[in-house]
Amino acid sequence: MVVNTVAITMLLGLFLFLVVIKLPVAFALAFSAFATAAYVGIPLGALTQKMLAGVDSFSLLAIPFFILAGEIMGAGGISDRLVKLSDVIIGRVRGGLAMVNILASMFFGALQGSAIADVASIGPIELRMMKKAGYPDDFSVCVTIASACQSPLIPPSHNMIIYASAVGGLSVGKLFMAGLIPGVVLGVVLMLQCFVISIMRGYPKGGVYTLKEAIKIIGETSLALFTVVIIVGGVFGGIVTANESAVLACVWAFIVALVFYKGIKVRDVWPILRRVLGTLAMVLTLIAASSAFGYMMTILRLPNLITQALLSISHNRIVLLLMINFALLLLGCIMDMAALILICAPILLPVVTGPIIGMDPIHFGVVMILNLSIGLLTPPVGTALFVGSSISGMKIEKIAKAMLPFYASMVVALLLLTFIPALSMTIPNMFFGK
Repeated sequence: MVVNTVAITMLLGLFLFLVVIKLPVAFALAFSAFATAAYVGIPLGALTQKMLAGVDSFSLLAIPFFILAGEIMGAGGISDRLVKLSDVIIGRVRGGLAMVNILASMFFGALQGSAIADVASIGPIELRMMKKAGYPDDFSVCVTIASACQSPLIPPSHNMIIYASAVGGLSVGKLFMAGLIPGVVLGVVLMLQCFVISIMRGYPKGGVYTLKEAIKIIGETSLALFTVVIIVGGVFGGIVTANESAVLACVWAFIVALVFYKGIKVRDVWPILRRVLGTLAMVLTLIAASSAFGYMMTILRLPNLITQALLSISHNRIVLLLMINFALLLLGCIMDMAALILICAPILLPVVTGPIIGMDPIHFGVVMILNLSIGLLTPPVGTALFVGSSISGMKIEKIAKAMLPFYASMVVALLLLTFIPALSMTIPNMFFGK
């Protein structure tokens, strides 16, 4: 196999240089791909066609609708209700508000699917409640941003859709189902940690609601949570596809926010659509640029080279999985999740699905997304970490230091999901078959 070392160095080196000088990742991917193509003599029109083909995917239609449904719910007054519902369920135990924070993020993830939206939307509410109850600021921020990392796992997650597109035609519905138990596992691990810390430090218990108050809160919030029934129940039951469930979720979210909660008015729809279009433009530009970059990696046989390099180090399944997890955790510290999914998934998939590791690509998708979710909390590029710093007014250095126990808990959850495939695969295999 002929290896064009200069072209590979040019492709990767130029990309890293452009990222370091803070050029947007999508432009860095596209520019390095086109420059390398020009060097090796590949027609630039071929790359343009690959970019168009990258976004010409039926499964990607679900992304704008899921983003829109989440935006409508976020603007429609659901955040306060989710926090109150979580408080009703678990708030009365020691360290209850910390657990409320985690449970609210679990619910919000089932409506929005974005860790950043979670921190920005319900984070300020949770921080005010925890501060008022006497929790330290650093602990409160850490719980808020760590719990938000459940969102990319729990359906509907647009990162799952991006992964399905990146590796070529996986079932989005099956990926959605695969993320359910892992999202809950991560939440339970974080809750156990918060419970132990709260006992050790003497953090307070939450409030107690009367039966009448609890029924009222549950009744109000159930309208919003019916969106989860539409998405998960529809896909579970084979009634609708992921795309169709996204459209239905949008319609229901609009009805709930406009008619029942009265949190938005008709005039608020246009600003919501503008925000969705801005987010969608970034996502699709990134996908298109990654398609060109991935095409050049394939032409230069980079996935094969990386596979051979990993296998030359070890043929032990456990060692290889630990190495891949470690590499993804490091990459998550310096680059955004969506970009890493698009770049790394096609490279690593042949390794993990090969005869030595034998991992199902659905299982690997869950493991990869949890790895990169942890990256959202790590400096220097942890987006959730920066948002948490912004809404709390605390320095990133202080938050990162306080996050150390949470990093450890999340790595424990990651190892459980990596080495116990049943946590990811039981539900999708049950409903979709092996």
